[in-house]
Amino acid sequence: MIEYYKTSIVTTDTTGSTPPRYVTRKIDAPEPGCWISVVAPDAGDRRWLQSEIGIEPEFVRASLDDEETSHIDYDDETGQVLVIVDCPFVEDDREAVDQSIVQYDTHPLSLIFLPEQDVLVTVSLKESETVNAFAQGKIRNLNTSLRTRMLLQMLLHISQRYLVCLRSINRQFRENEKVLRKTMRNDELIKMLGFEKSLVYFSTSLKSTEATLSKIGYGRILHLYEEDRDLLDDVSIEMSQAIEMCSIYANVLNGTMDTFGNIINNNMNITMRTLAILTLVLSIPNMVYGFYGMNTPLPHDDTWVFAFSLSVIATVGATIILMRSRFMR
Repeated sequence: MIEYYKTSIVTTDTTGSTPPRYVTRKIDAPEPGCWISVVAPDAGDRRWLQSEIGIEPEFVRASLDDEETSHIDYDDETGQVLVIVDCPFVEDDREAVDQSIVQYDTHPLSLIFLPEQDVLVTVSLKESETVNAFAQGKIRNLNTSLRTRMLLQMLLHISQRYLVCLRSINRQFRENEKVLRKTMRNDELIKMLGFEKSLVYFSTSLKSTEATLSKIGYGRILHLYEEDRDLLDDVSIEMSQAIEMCSIYANVLNGTMDTFGNIINNNMNITMRTLAILTLVLSIPNMVYGFYGMNTPLPHDDTWVFAFSLSVIATVGATIILMRSRFMR
């Protein structure tokens, strides 16, 4: 799906006392200063990006690669710039391990700067919360003609999305931990594994996106204006906070999993010890009856009462001794 958006200036005051208002609207065809949004592209969209818009084939291939990591690239001949960042998204319920919890993954969002056409192209392989927010006009001070500023606004929104998703993971983790304290079912442990997987995806994507943000901050590939520096600082702060939160949650989750693993092992040891004691105690009557079942003269072998009493006394005595021993403590 390909859509075009452009920001126009709307003035309601002819005296000029109030500042102009920017409104982003959907247009029918690409124009200079517009934003081209490509979501879930097919083969026809790929040909259109190369032939009609003139994007470098290498940039198109990188934009359509689901495994592409976050980076920034520059083409010397055309002056085109490719920026790829990873965006968080909710896994499809059909792909999730358990539909009762929300698991997350990341997918690349490509931003391509075309200086000759004076347009910005975004390519998203999946439905993106960031792209939808910009298309629906939920972002303040959006101006499609200011491409670098729009890139920083997208990065800021992506960083904030990471924070929202991380808080959701932490909330689900706490709820699942309460259940695990009462029962050690496999379903709850599998949910913890899903949280760990989401945090690993987030950690890897955030680190690569942070490196890309650092390269953007140098101003060598993309020119940054003075008013963009404050926005860049805001993005850096949000990104650092997301990385720190992800690291903290991952450490807490790993520590919790290790603790529950030790508890499970300890419970298993207690169970095996109890079974060993029961096996030992229950083997005493078999030993007594085994002796009296041989063709060897034994004391009081003419009646079963003595053998029965001896087995009972030996069993009770062994139970008392084992219960008082350090083996049961």
